[in-house]
Amino acid sequence: MNSKFFDLKKEKQDRMINAALKIFAIRGYRHASTDDIVREAAVSKGLLFHYFESKLGVYTFIYDYSVRYMILELRSTVDPGEKDLFEVMKQIELARVHAMRGYPYMQQFLNRSMAEDVSEALLAIEEKRGILEENAGAVYGQIDYSRLPPGIDGEKLRKMLDFTVKGLMTERFQDASFQPDMLYEEICGYLDMMKKIVYRPI
Repeated sequence: MNSKFFDLKKEKQDRMINAALKIFAIRGYRHASTDDIVREAAVSKGLLFHYFESKLGVYTFIYDYSVRYMILELRSTVDPGEKDLFEVMKQIELARVHAMRGYPYMQQFLNRSMAEDVSEALLAIEEKRGILEENAGAVYGQIDYSRLPPGIDGEKLRKMLDFTVKGLMTERFQDASFQPDMLYEEICGYLDMMKKIVYRPI
């Protein structure tokens, strides 16, 4: 990646990044094309290739950018002293919302990349993928599952909540009027409801 990309005006940088995030998030690496990206970004194909050289170059760059950005948001938003499962998950989702305010398709892109099956794309992001998983694991690692009522498998509950959140996000992204803050409120509603169920007196 040409480091001079960051000499471009921030507006043009973000336009190109957001276009790539959107196309890769919706179509995946295999079916995304640089033609679609430049059309979405309203830039020339020559400009895109000047900075990134290839589709793989674009993909690698935006994955690296997304990982760095998301890790910064997690570190600045999630309280390292918080131990409650539901509160930690709310803070994780708030970090994602912060990222989506500037880059609406960033989380969808990261989610899609987890299911990527094109070997050249997988190999290109392997190292960064490990870094993101390590940081996410550290955040989840601060949860004290012993606070949950007896008989509740904390890991299974967290995975179930993760699936719920990803499903909501995928569903809301199909709506042209998608708003990150409204998604966050909806996610918090589900988390609060589940918390009441989990801690409900028997």
